Amino acid sequence: MKRLIIATLTLAAAHVAQEHVAQAHETLQGPNGGAVVEASGRHVEFVANGAALLFILTDEKDQPIPSGEVKNARALVMEAGKTTSHPLSSAAPNRLTAQLPQPLTAGARVVVSLTLPQGAAIQARFVKN
Repeated sequence: MKRLIIATLTLAAAHVAQEHVAQAHETLQGPNGGAVVEASGRHVEFVANGAALLFILTDEKDQPIPSGEVKNARALVMEAGKTTSHPLSSAAPNRLTAQLPQPLTAGARVVVSLTLPQGAAIQARFVKN
């Protein structure tokens, strides 16, 4: 009986810890009206305006991260059963952009990945509302 109680308490503690981690990565709204997620201690804001994708990079203190030094920046778009890859172009001071053939539809998933000059890999996931 004692083992059953310990096992139950352990599972409950793990569940609470898992919920806490999930809440720490919730999407917030950014200063430009887009969704913001934390990725490796940095913030990535995603704004979709028609067929244009915009990603805004800031550090943990919300200071701009220069996008001109970012490497391997790509956006994967998963929509209507298809996945497409789009290279991101730097737009000063801390923005990355891509132009899609057509606007995103609601529910489309976008994954942005890039490497910062210091070598830190960043990946952020978004769902278009």
